[in-house]
Amino acid sequence: MRANFLFISATVLLALVVAIVGVVAMRVYLRYRGKMLVRCPETGKAAAVKVAAGDAARCALLGQDDIHLKECSRWPERQNCGQACLSQVGQDPQNCLVWTKVADWYRGRTCAYCHKPFDELHWHDHRPALIGPDMKTVQWSDVAPQDLPEIFETHLPVCWSCHIAKTFRRQHPERVVDRPGNRGPMGELLTGHTEEHHSSSTARS
Repeated sequence: MRANFLFISATVLLALVVAIVGVVAMRVYLRYRGKMLVRCPETGKAAAVKVAAGDAARCALLGQDDIHLKECSRWPERQNCGQACLSQVGQDPQNCLVWTKVADWYRGRTCAYCHKPFDELHWHDHRPALIGPDMKTVQWSDVAPQDLPEIFETHLPVCWSCHIAKTFRRQHPERVVDRPGNRGPMGELLTGHTEEHHSSSTARS
């Protein structure tokens, strides 16, 4: 009877330890997963990196702390670098995520065309776009992550609906009728414009 009690106690204790270690490993994995943006110590420019989150989680199971990169936009040319950028990731991994950088940039801004404000973005929503000096809209997810910081300096935000409308206009100009309006140098709708959303471009039936 006593032997059974000790066996059950040891089994429960072992299961508890495994569960705790598993939770720690999962937290480490979730902490470091996803593509991140850092400033390369060598070039001073943005670089897109991925931490080997799976390796970090496995090391956590053994009580070890081993964080290293799995991918970098500067590889394979600089694959043997010292990975000094990891100090930035270690300070705040969530803030380094590409998604976090994008969401922070759009938050509080308004669409250059319809002036609809951007609320909190969600990964499963229609992804917003940007428009630059070339007058073409592009979804942020189609831009190389390491190029996003520079793109944000020169482009204006565009909502998904306006991006679709502008893309249609560019691809099928023969089906679009222009109407005069109060617009800026990039074709964006200026404040005070009284026409309805997308009234400047309507498709011919």
